Amino acid sequence: MLQKTKYRKLLIANRGEIAVRVIRACREMNISPIAVYSEADASALHVQLADEAYLLGPAPANESYLCADKILAIAKACGAEAVHPGYGFLSENDTFAADCAAAGIDFIGPPIAAIQLMGSKIASKQCMDAAGVPTVPGYYGDDQSLPTLRGHAERIGFPLLVKASAGGGGKGMRVVERLEDLDAAVQAAKREAMNAFGDDAIFLERYFTSVRHIEFQILADTHGQTLHLYERECSIQRRHQKIVEETPSVALNPELRAAMAQAAIQAAQAVGYVNAGTVEMLLDDQQRFYFLEMNTRLQVEHPITEMLLGIDLVKEQIRVAAGEPISFTQADLQPRGHALEVRLYAEDPDRNFMPTTGKVHLLREPQAYGVRVDSALYPGMEVTPYYDPMLAKLVTVGHTRAEAIARMQEALRQYQILGVTTNQAYLQRLLAHPQFAAGAIDTHFVQHYADDLLPAEVALPVPVLAALAWIEQQQTAPITGTSSSDGDIYNPWLRTGAWQP
Repeated sequence: MLQKTKYRKLLIANRGEIAVRVIRACREMNISPIAVYSEADASALHVQLADEAYLLGPAPANESYLCADKILAIAKACGAEAVHPGYGFLSENDTFAADCAAAGIDFIGPPIAAIQLMGSKIASKQCMDAAGVPTVPGYYGDDQSLPTLRGHAERIGFPLLVKASAGGGGKGMRVVERLEDLDAAVQAAKREAMNAFGDDAIFLERYFTSVRHIEFQILADTHGQTLHLYERECSIQRRHQKIVEETPSVALNPELRAAMAQAAIQAAQAVGYVNAGTVEMLLDDQQRFYFLEMNTRLQVEHPITEMLLGIDLVKEQIRVAAGEPISFTQADLQPRGHALEVRLYAEDPDRNFMPTTGKVHLLREPQAYGVRVDSALYPGMEVTPYYDPMLAKLVTVGHTRAEAIARMQEALRQYQILGVTTNQAYLQRLLAHPQFAAGAIDTHFVQHYADDLLPAEVALPVPVLAALAWIEQQQTAPITGTSSSDGDIYNPWLRTGAWQP
């Protein structure tokens, strides 16, 4: 039986696997999904699956998926009563949320005030301090003068982090080891933050040399319920971007889990939070935890929570936005087993993780018990340089962590994608690392074991080298991974300026 809400049509202001994910939830709720797309995505899977699809503009995101006025005009014209922003793009844009409200269209996300407050890392830390939620020792004041920053840096101690208040993804962030290096780091972080976010405000906080990244999924409705949906460990990161996520965390005992969950609920209630969100925390080696930030949207890694608890977070988001209560209580949530997610990227680990492009000539996704694939891939699809290089999310669940890992290793072995270079082999090596198997991980894991995770050089047989040389000579145009005339590696990502080593 199809589950229904008041919505007849819902516009998905996104692309790729998250757009496909939301479309499937809409189908189960008898809601007509509406897609938007750029010229580069004219044949994309989310366009194929939607009931209606509307062109936004050229490929660059700032001419298509970031054009809030175009998206809103389409929503009004097609009669959509709600907009789901997915993650990225406009998902945490308070102006877009306000414009939706003004147009009488429900924005499937939190209240505008919560987006604004949590969008400022300085204001959010001040709010958490007032609410009694532990925060990382640091300086979150308004005085941005260098003398003031130097004084607080000495109080905090070194090493410390200079971070952009409006930042994310590692932009506007610098590690400072000595007081003598602070001024230059502050100025560099401010320049980068202004260029990336239009806001050069920064703050200082302690830099941990050994820390875990733990986040708690929150779900709140307008009927007074604020629930936690347990934790996800996201410590395996590269350049501040998550690679592997899992739940539960092996680092938490029941008492610590309960304390962190309560702090996450306090954080959500302090800002009047409604809908799905994530409270991110750091856990040090003394089992002290600190509020890091709150993501006011659905997370990329939400499937592992769904697999562990047997729920559908996207459906709950839609119900809450429609004014309905959450369909379960805290007592109903009983985690079972262990879930793991890895992100399959179009990138080449052998070339400093440069994003790659190409046509998907062959695709065989794993199909087995306890395996879930969230993707928008299909044979013949063109992977372009215009958007995030994440191709798919591979999720496994097992009775134990070891079983979930083994199932993931097998799923990665079964995954076949030809035509685009990916990080598949890199993920296999990471999962096979004995320290990962032991759960001995922190946010510096990838850096610590970088040499172990990259492949050893293998000498190819002479006939193979000769064949490769012949193929390269026959190319009429450069392709990803070949050499250009000046000796550099040719890659369309370099021409867009979207990738930096």
